Amino acid sequence: MPQDPSADPASDPAPDPASGPATDPAPDPAPDPAPDAVVRYADHEDALIDLHLPPEPNGTLLVLVHGGFWKHRYDRTHTRHQARAFAAAGYLVATPEYRRVGGGGGWPTTAYDVAAAVTALPDLLAGLGLTYERAAMTGHSAGGHLALWLLSRPLPVTFDVVAGLAPVCDLVLADELGLGDGAVARFLGGAPVAEADPMSLLGDAPGPRVLLVHGIADEEVPVDLSRRFVAAHPWAHLTELPGTGHYEFLDPASTAFRAVESAVRSSP
Repeated sequence: MPQDPSADPASDPAPDPASGPATDPAPDPAPDPAPDAVVRYADHEDALIDLHLPPEPNGTLLVLVHGGFWKHRYDRTHTRHQARAFAAAGYLVATPEYRRVGGGGGWPTTAYDVAAAVTALPDLLAGLGLTYERAAMTGHSAGGHLALWLLSRPLPVTFDVVAGLAPVCDLVLADELGLGDGAVARFLGGAPVAEADPMSLLGDAPGPRVLLVHGIADEEVPVDLSRRFVAAHPWAHLTELPGTGHYEFLDPASTAFRAVESAVRSSP
């Protein structure tokens, strides 16, 4: 254990040689890997998209929408280990930033920012000489809400598959449960929930295959949200992961991440 710098060294007993070497302190977590490029899709401060480039491209563009209950203090950087792992597996990864609650965002600005980023992405990639053959999208937590909401809008990118990872896909239930310390009410800012809720906005099956992946042990966004979504929309498929909570999807070494990669590889 590291020594408290305020302690008096003379008051500590001398180490016992027979007990072996002292335990080293745990290393600091690895720093977030920097993206290979950052492009801008609009004029505001958060109008940025991280690009992580694959060393051996598999032809798939992956749009990765970050979560954080739409709150300003959670930005795209917390998904960079996930993004880098996808890039290492061959994906061209684009992680859009967007304005969030407490930083100029909220409904509908936050959602419109993500739509603007995806709309601008083909030209931005072409400007860098980057190409792709197919596209997929994932969104974790509130990012899953935004990814599913995008399915209600026309987009210039044709996605084969959209995967919601522990998504906030039922805003009515999320609000009733007070998830994220009342995050839904703050995100909506008084707007009718039906304007922003994929549960009510999505009717017939959209073009992409829609997959939800949710941990049964998730205490931040309970799996009941995804269960209710697929009950209302039978064209969506739910994979439930026993023993998985909310944050394992961000860990490239987790079983949850492998389930996500499998979902992204799937085609209609």
